Amino acid sequence: MRQMLSIQGSWSNRWIFILAAMGSSVGLGNIWLFPVMTGQHGGGAFILLYLSCMLLVAVPIMMAEVVIGRHARQNPVNAIEDAAVSAGASRHWRLVGALAIFCGFLIFSYYSVVAGWVLHYLVAMIFGQLNGLGVDQTSRFFNKLLADSQMLLLWHSLFVLLVIWVLAQRVERGLDRAMRFLMPVLFLMLFMLLGFALTTGEFVSATEYLFNFHLQDIGWDAVLIALGHSFFTLALGVGVIMAYSAYMGKSDSIAPTVIAIGVFDTLVALLIGLVVVTVVMAAQMELRAGPGLLFVTLPVAFLQLPGGQVFGFLFFLLAAVAALTSAISLLEPATAWVTERFKWSRARAVLLLGALAWGLGVAALYSLGQLSDLKILGVSIFDLIDITTTILFLPLGGIAVAVLAGWVLDKELLTAELALSNPAMAALWLWLLRFVAPAAVGLIFVMNLYNALYS
Repeated sequence: MRQMLSIQGSWSNRWIFILAAMGSSVGLGNIWLFPVMTGQHGGGAFILLYLSCMLLVAVPIMMAEVVIGRHARQNPVNAIEDAAVSAGASRHWRLVGALAIFCGFLIFSYYSVVAGWVLHYLVAMIFGQLNGLGVDQTSRFFNKLLADSQMLLLWHSLFVLLVIWVLAQRVERGLDRAMRFLMPVLFLMLFMLLGFALTTGEFVSATEYLFNFHLQDIGWDAVLIALGHSFFTLALGVGVIMAYSAYMGKSDSIAPTVIAIGVFDTLVALLIGLVVVTVVMAAQMELRAGPGLLFVTLPVAFLQLPGGQVFGFLFFLLAAVAALTSAISLLEPATAWVTERFKWSRARAVLLLGALAWGLGVAALYSLGQLSDLKILGVSIFDLIDITTTILFLPLGGIAVAVLAGWVLDKELLTAELALSNPAMAALWLWLLRFVAPAAVGLIFVMNLYNALYS
């Protein structure tokens, strides 16, 4: 049944919820993917397309998740069950919440391995281990790290312990304090890096690369990329937003809050993109997407510039903070479910979940090195977890939430919780949720599945 306050605690104010939601969305993908996709697919034209996809698809689904989470004040499984039963629907809708929590748990298990790479590079920048290396040598450095299972195990374990430490405490003492500290630190580092980028002489060129309109580069593939990234970046389909919304204040306005999160997330991604593109251009290197950008290109680029070791370290510190805030959010829904389902303390719940995720992460990291010959369905354990979550679970969860909120749940409950003063805006939100969002996310699902099977 619905309760006035979550037993987990509550955010100290609306802005901490916004910071926490931004922390869940600002991850490594904003660093190694967004700048390149923007420049290659139309610059400013792509940004407008991306914002349109976010407003028409991602924001309506996110608003639905916030409504469900805040109304029930419980973990995603119980929140969805509570909303479905209130509407006279089957309790089995709770499986949507279970899928979301499981998906977030799986992502955390291998995301913590990738975060370990960032920590390793952070230390390498401090001690100058990458100084004087070219692209080929840095590439070998990265490949050596992937093959060194013991080193990966060390960093993976340290990162998981850090997440456990934050989540073991009540929301006010753990999540709230962490976001109150980590997100301002992230913004401070970002502005310091922007200041560094301004001194390189390539800031204007980077701005032109990211913001000049190139309508001829907007094609069907750009639409699919914009759709996909707008959905994935806001941490939809993994229960994060529902879990975080359970700790919101009742008087907080949902629509402006969600729109603010989407706008701020895009702004941060663009600012990070300016830093990345400027540094790569200043070093006269090739800009490419993926982990190679973060772990091969950028270290070389930073270290070719005056003060590059200091600001390279600062950049990897920013990446580590972004990884930490995202990872914390991925494990929180499962933590909330275990504490509420079994009446355990948060410390006990997160220790168990952290240990299980750590074990799965160990299997994933060994599949990159000593167990690289072990294949399941033709791929490594690491890639299997990645493919299963991003291609199957995430979009299916997003579609299910849109269908549940748009077609099943009580409309008076939804509109009352949403509290939109303009009935036309409420009707527009419901229409987007019923027709546009499921079709768009369904398209993402079909195309990603097709590409995985036939590319």
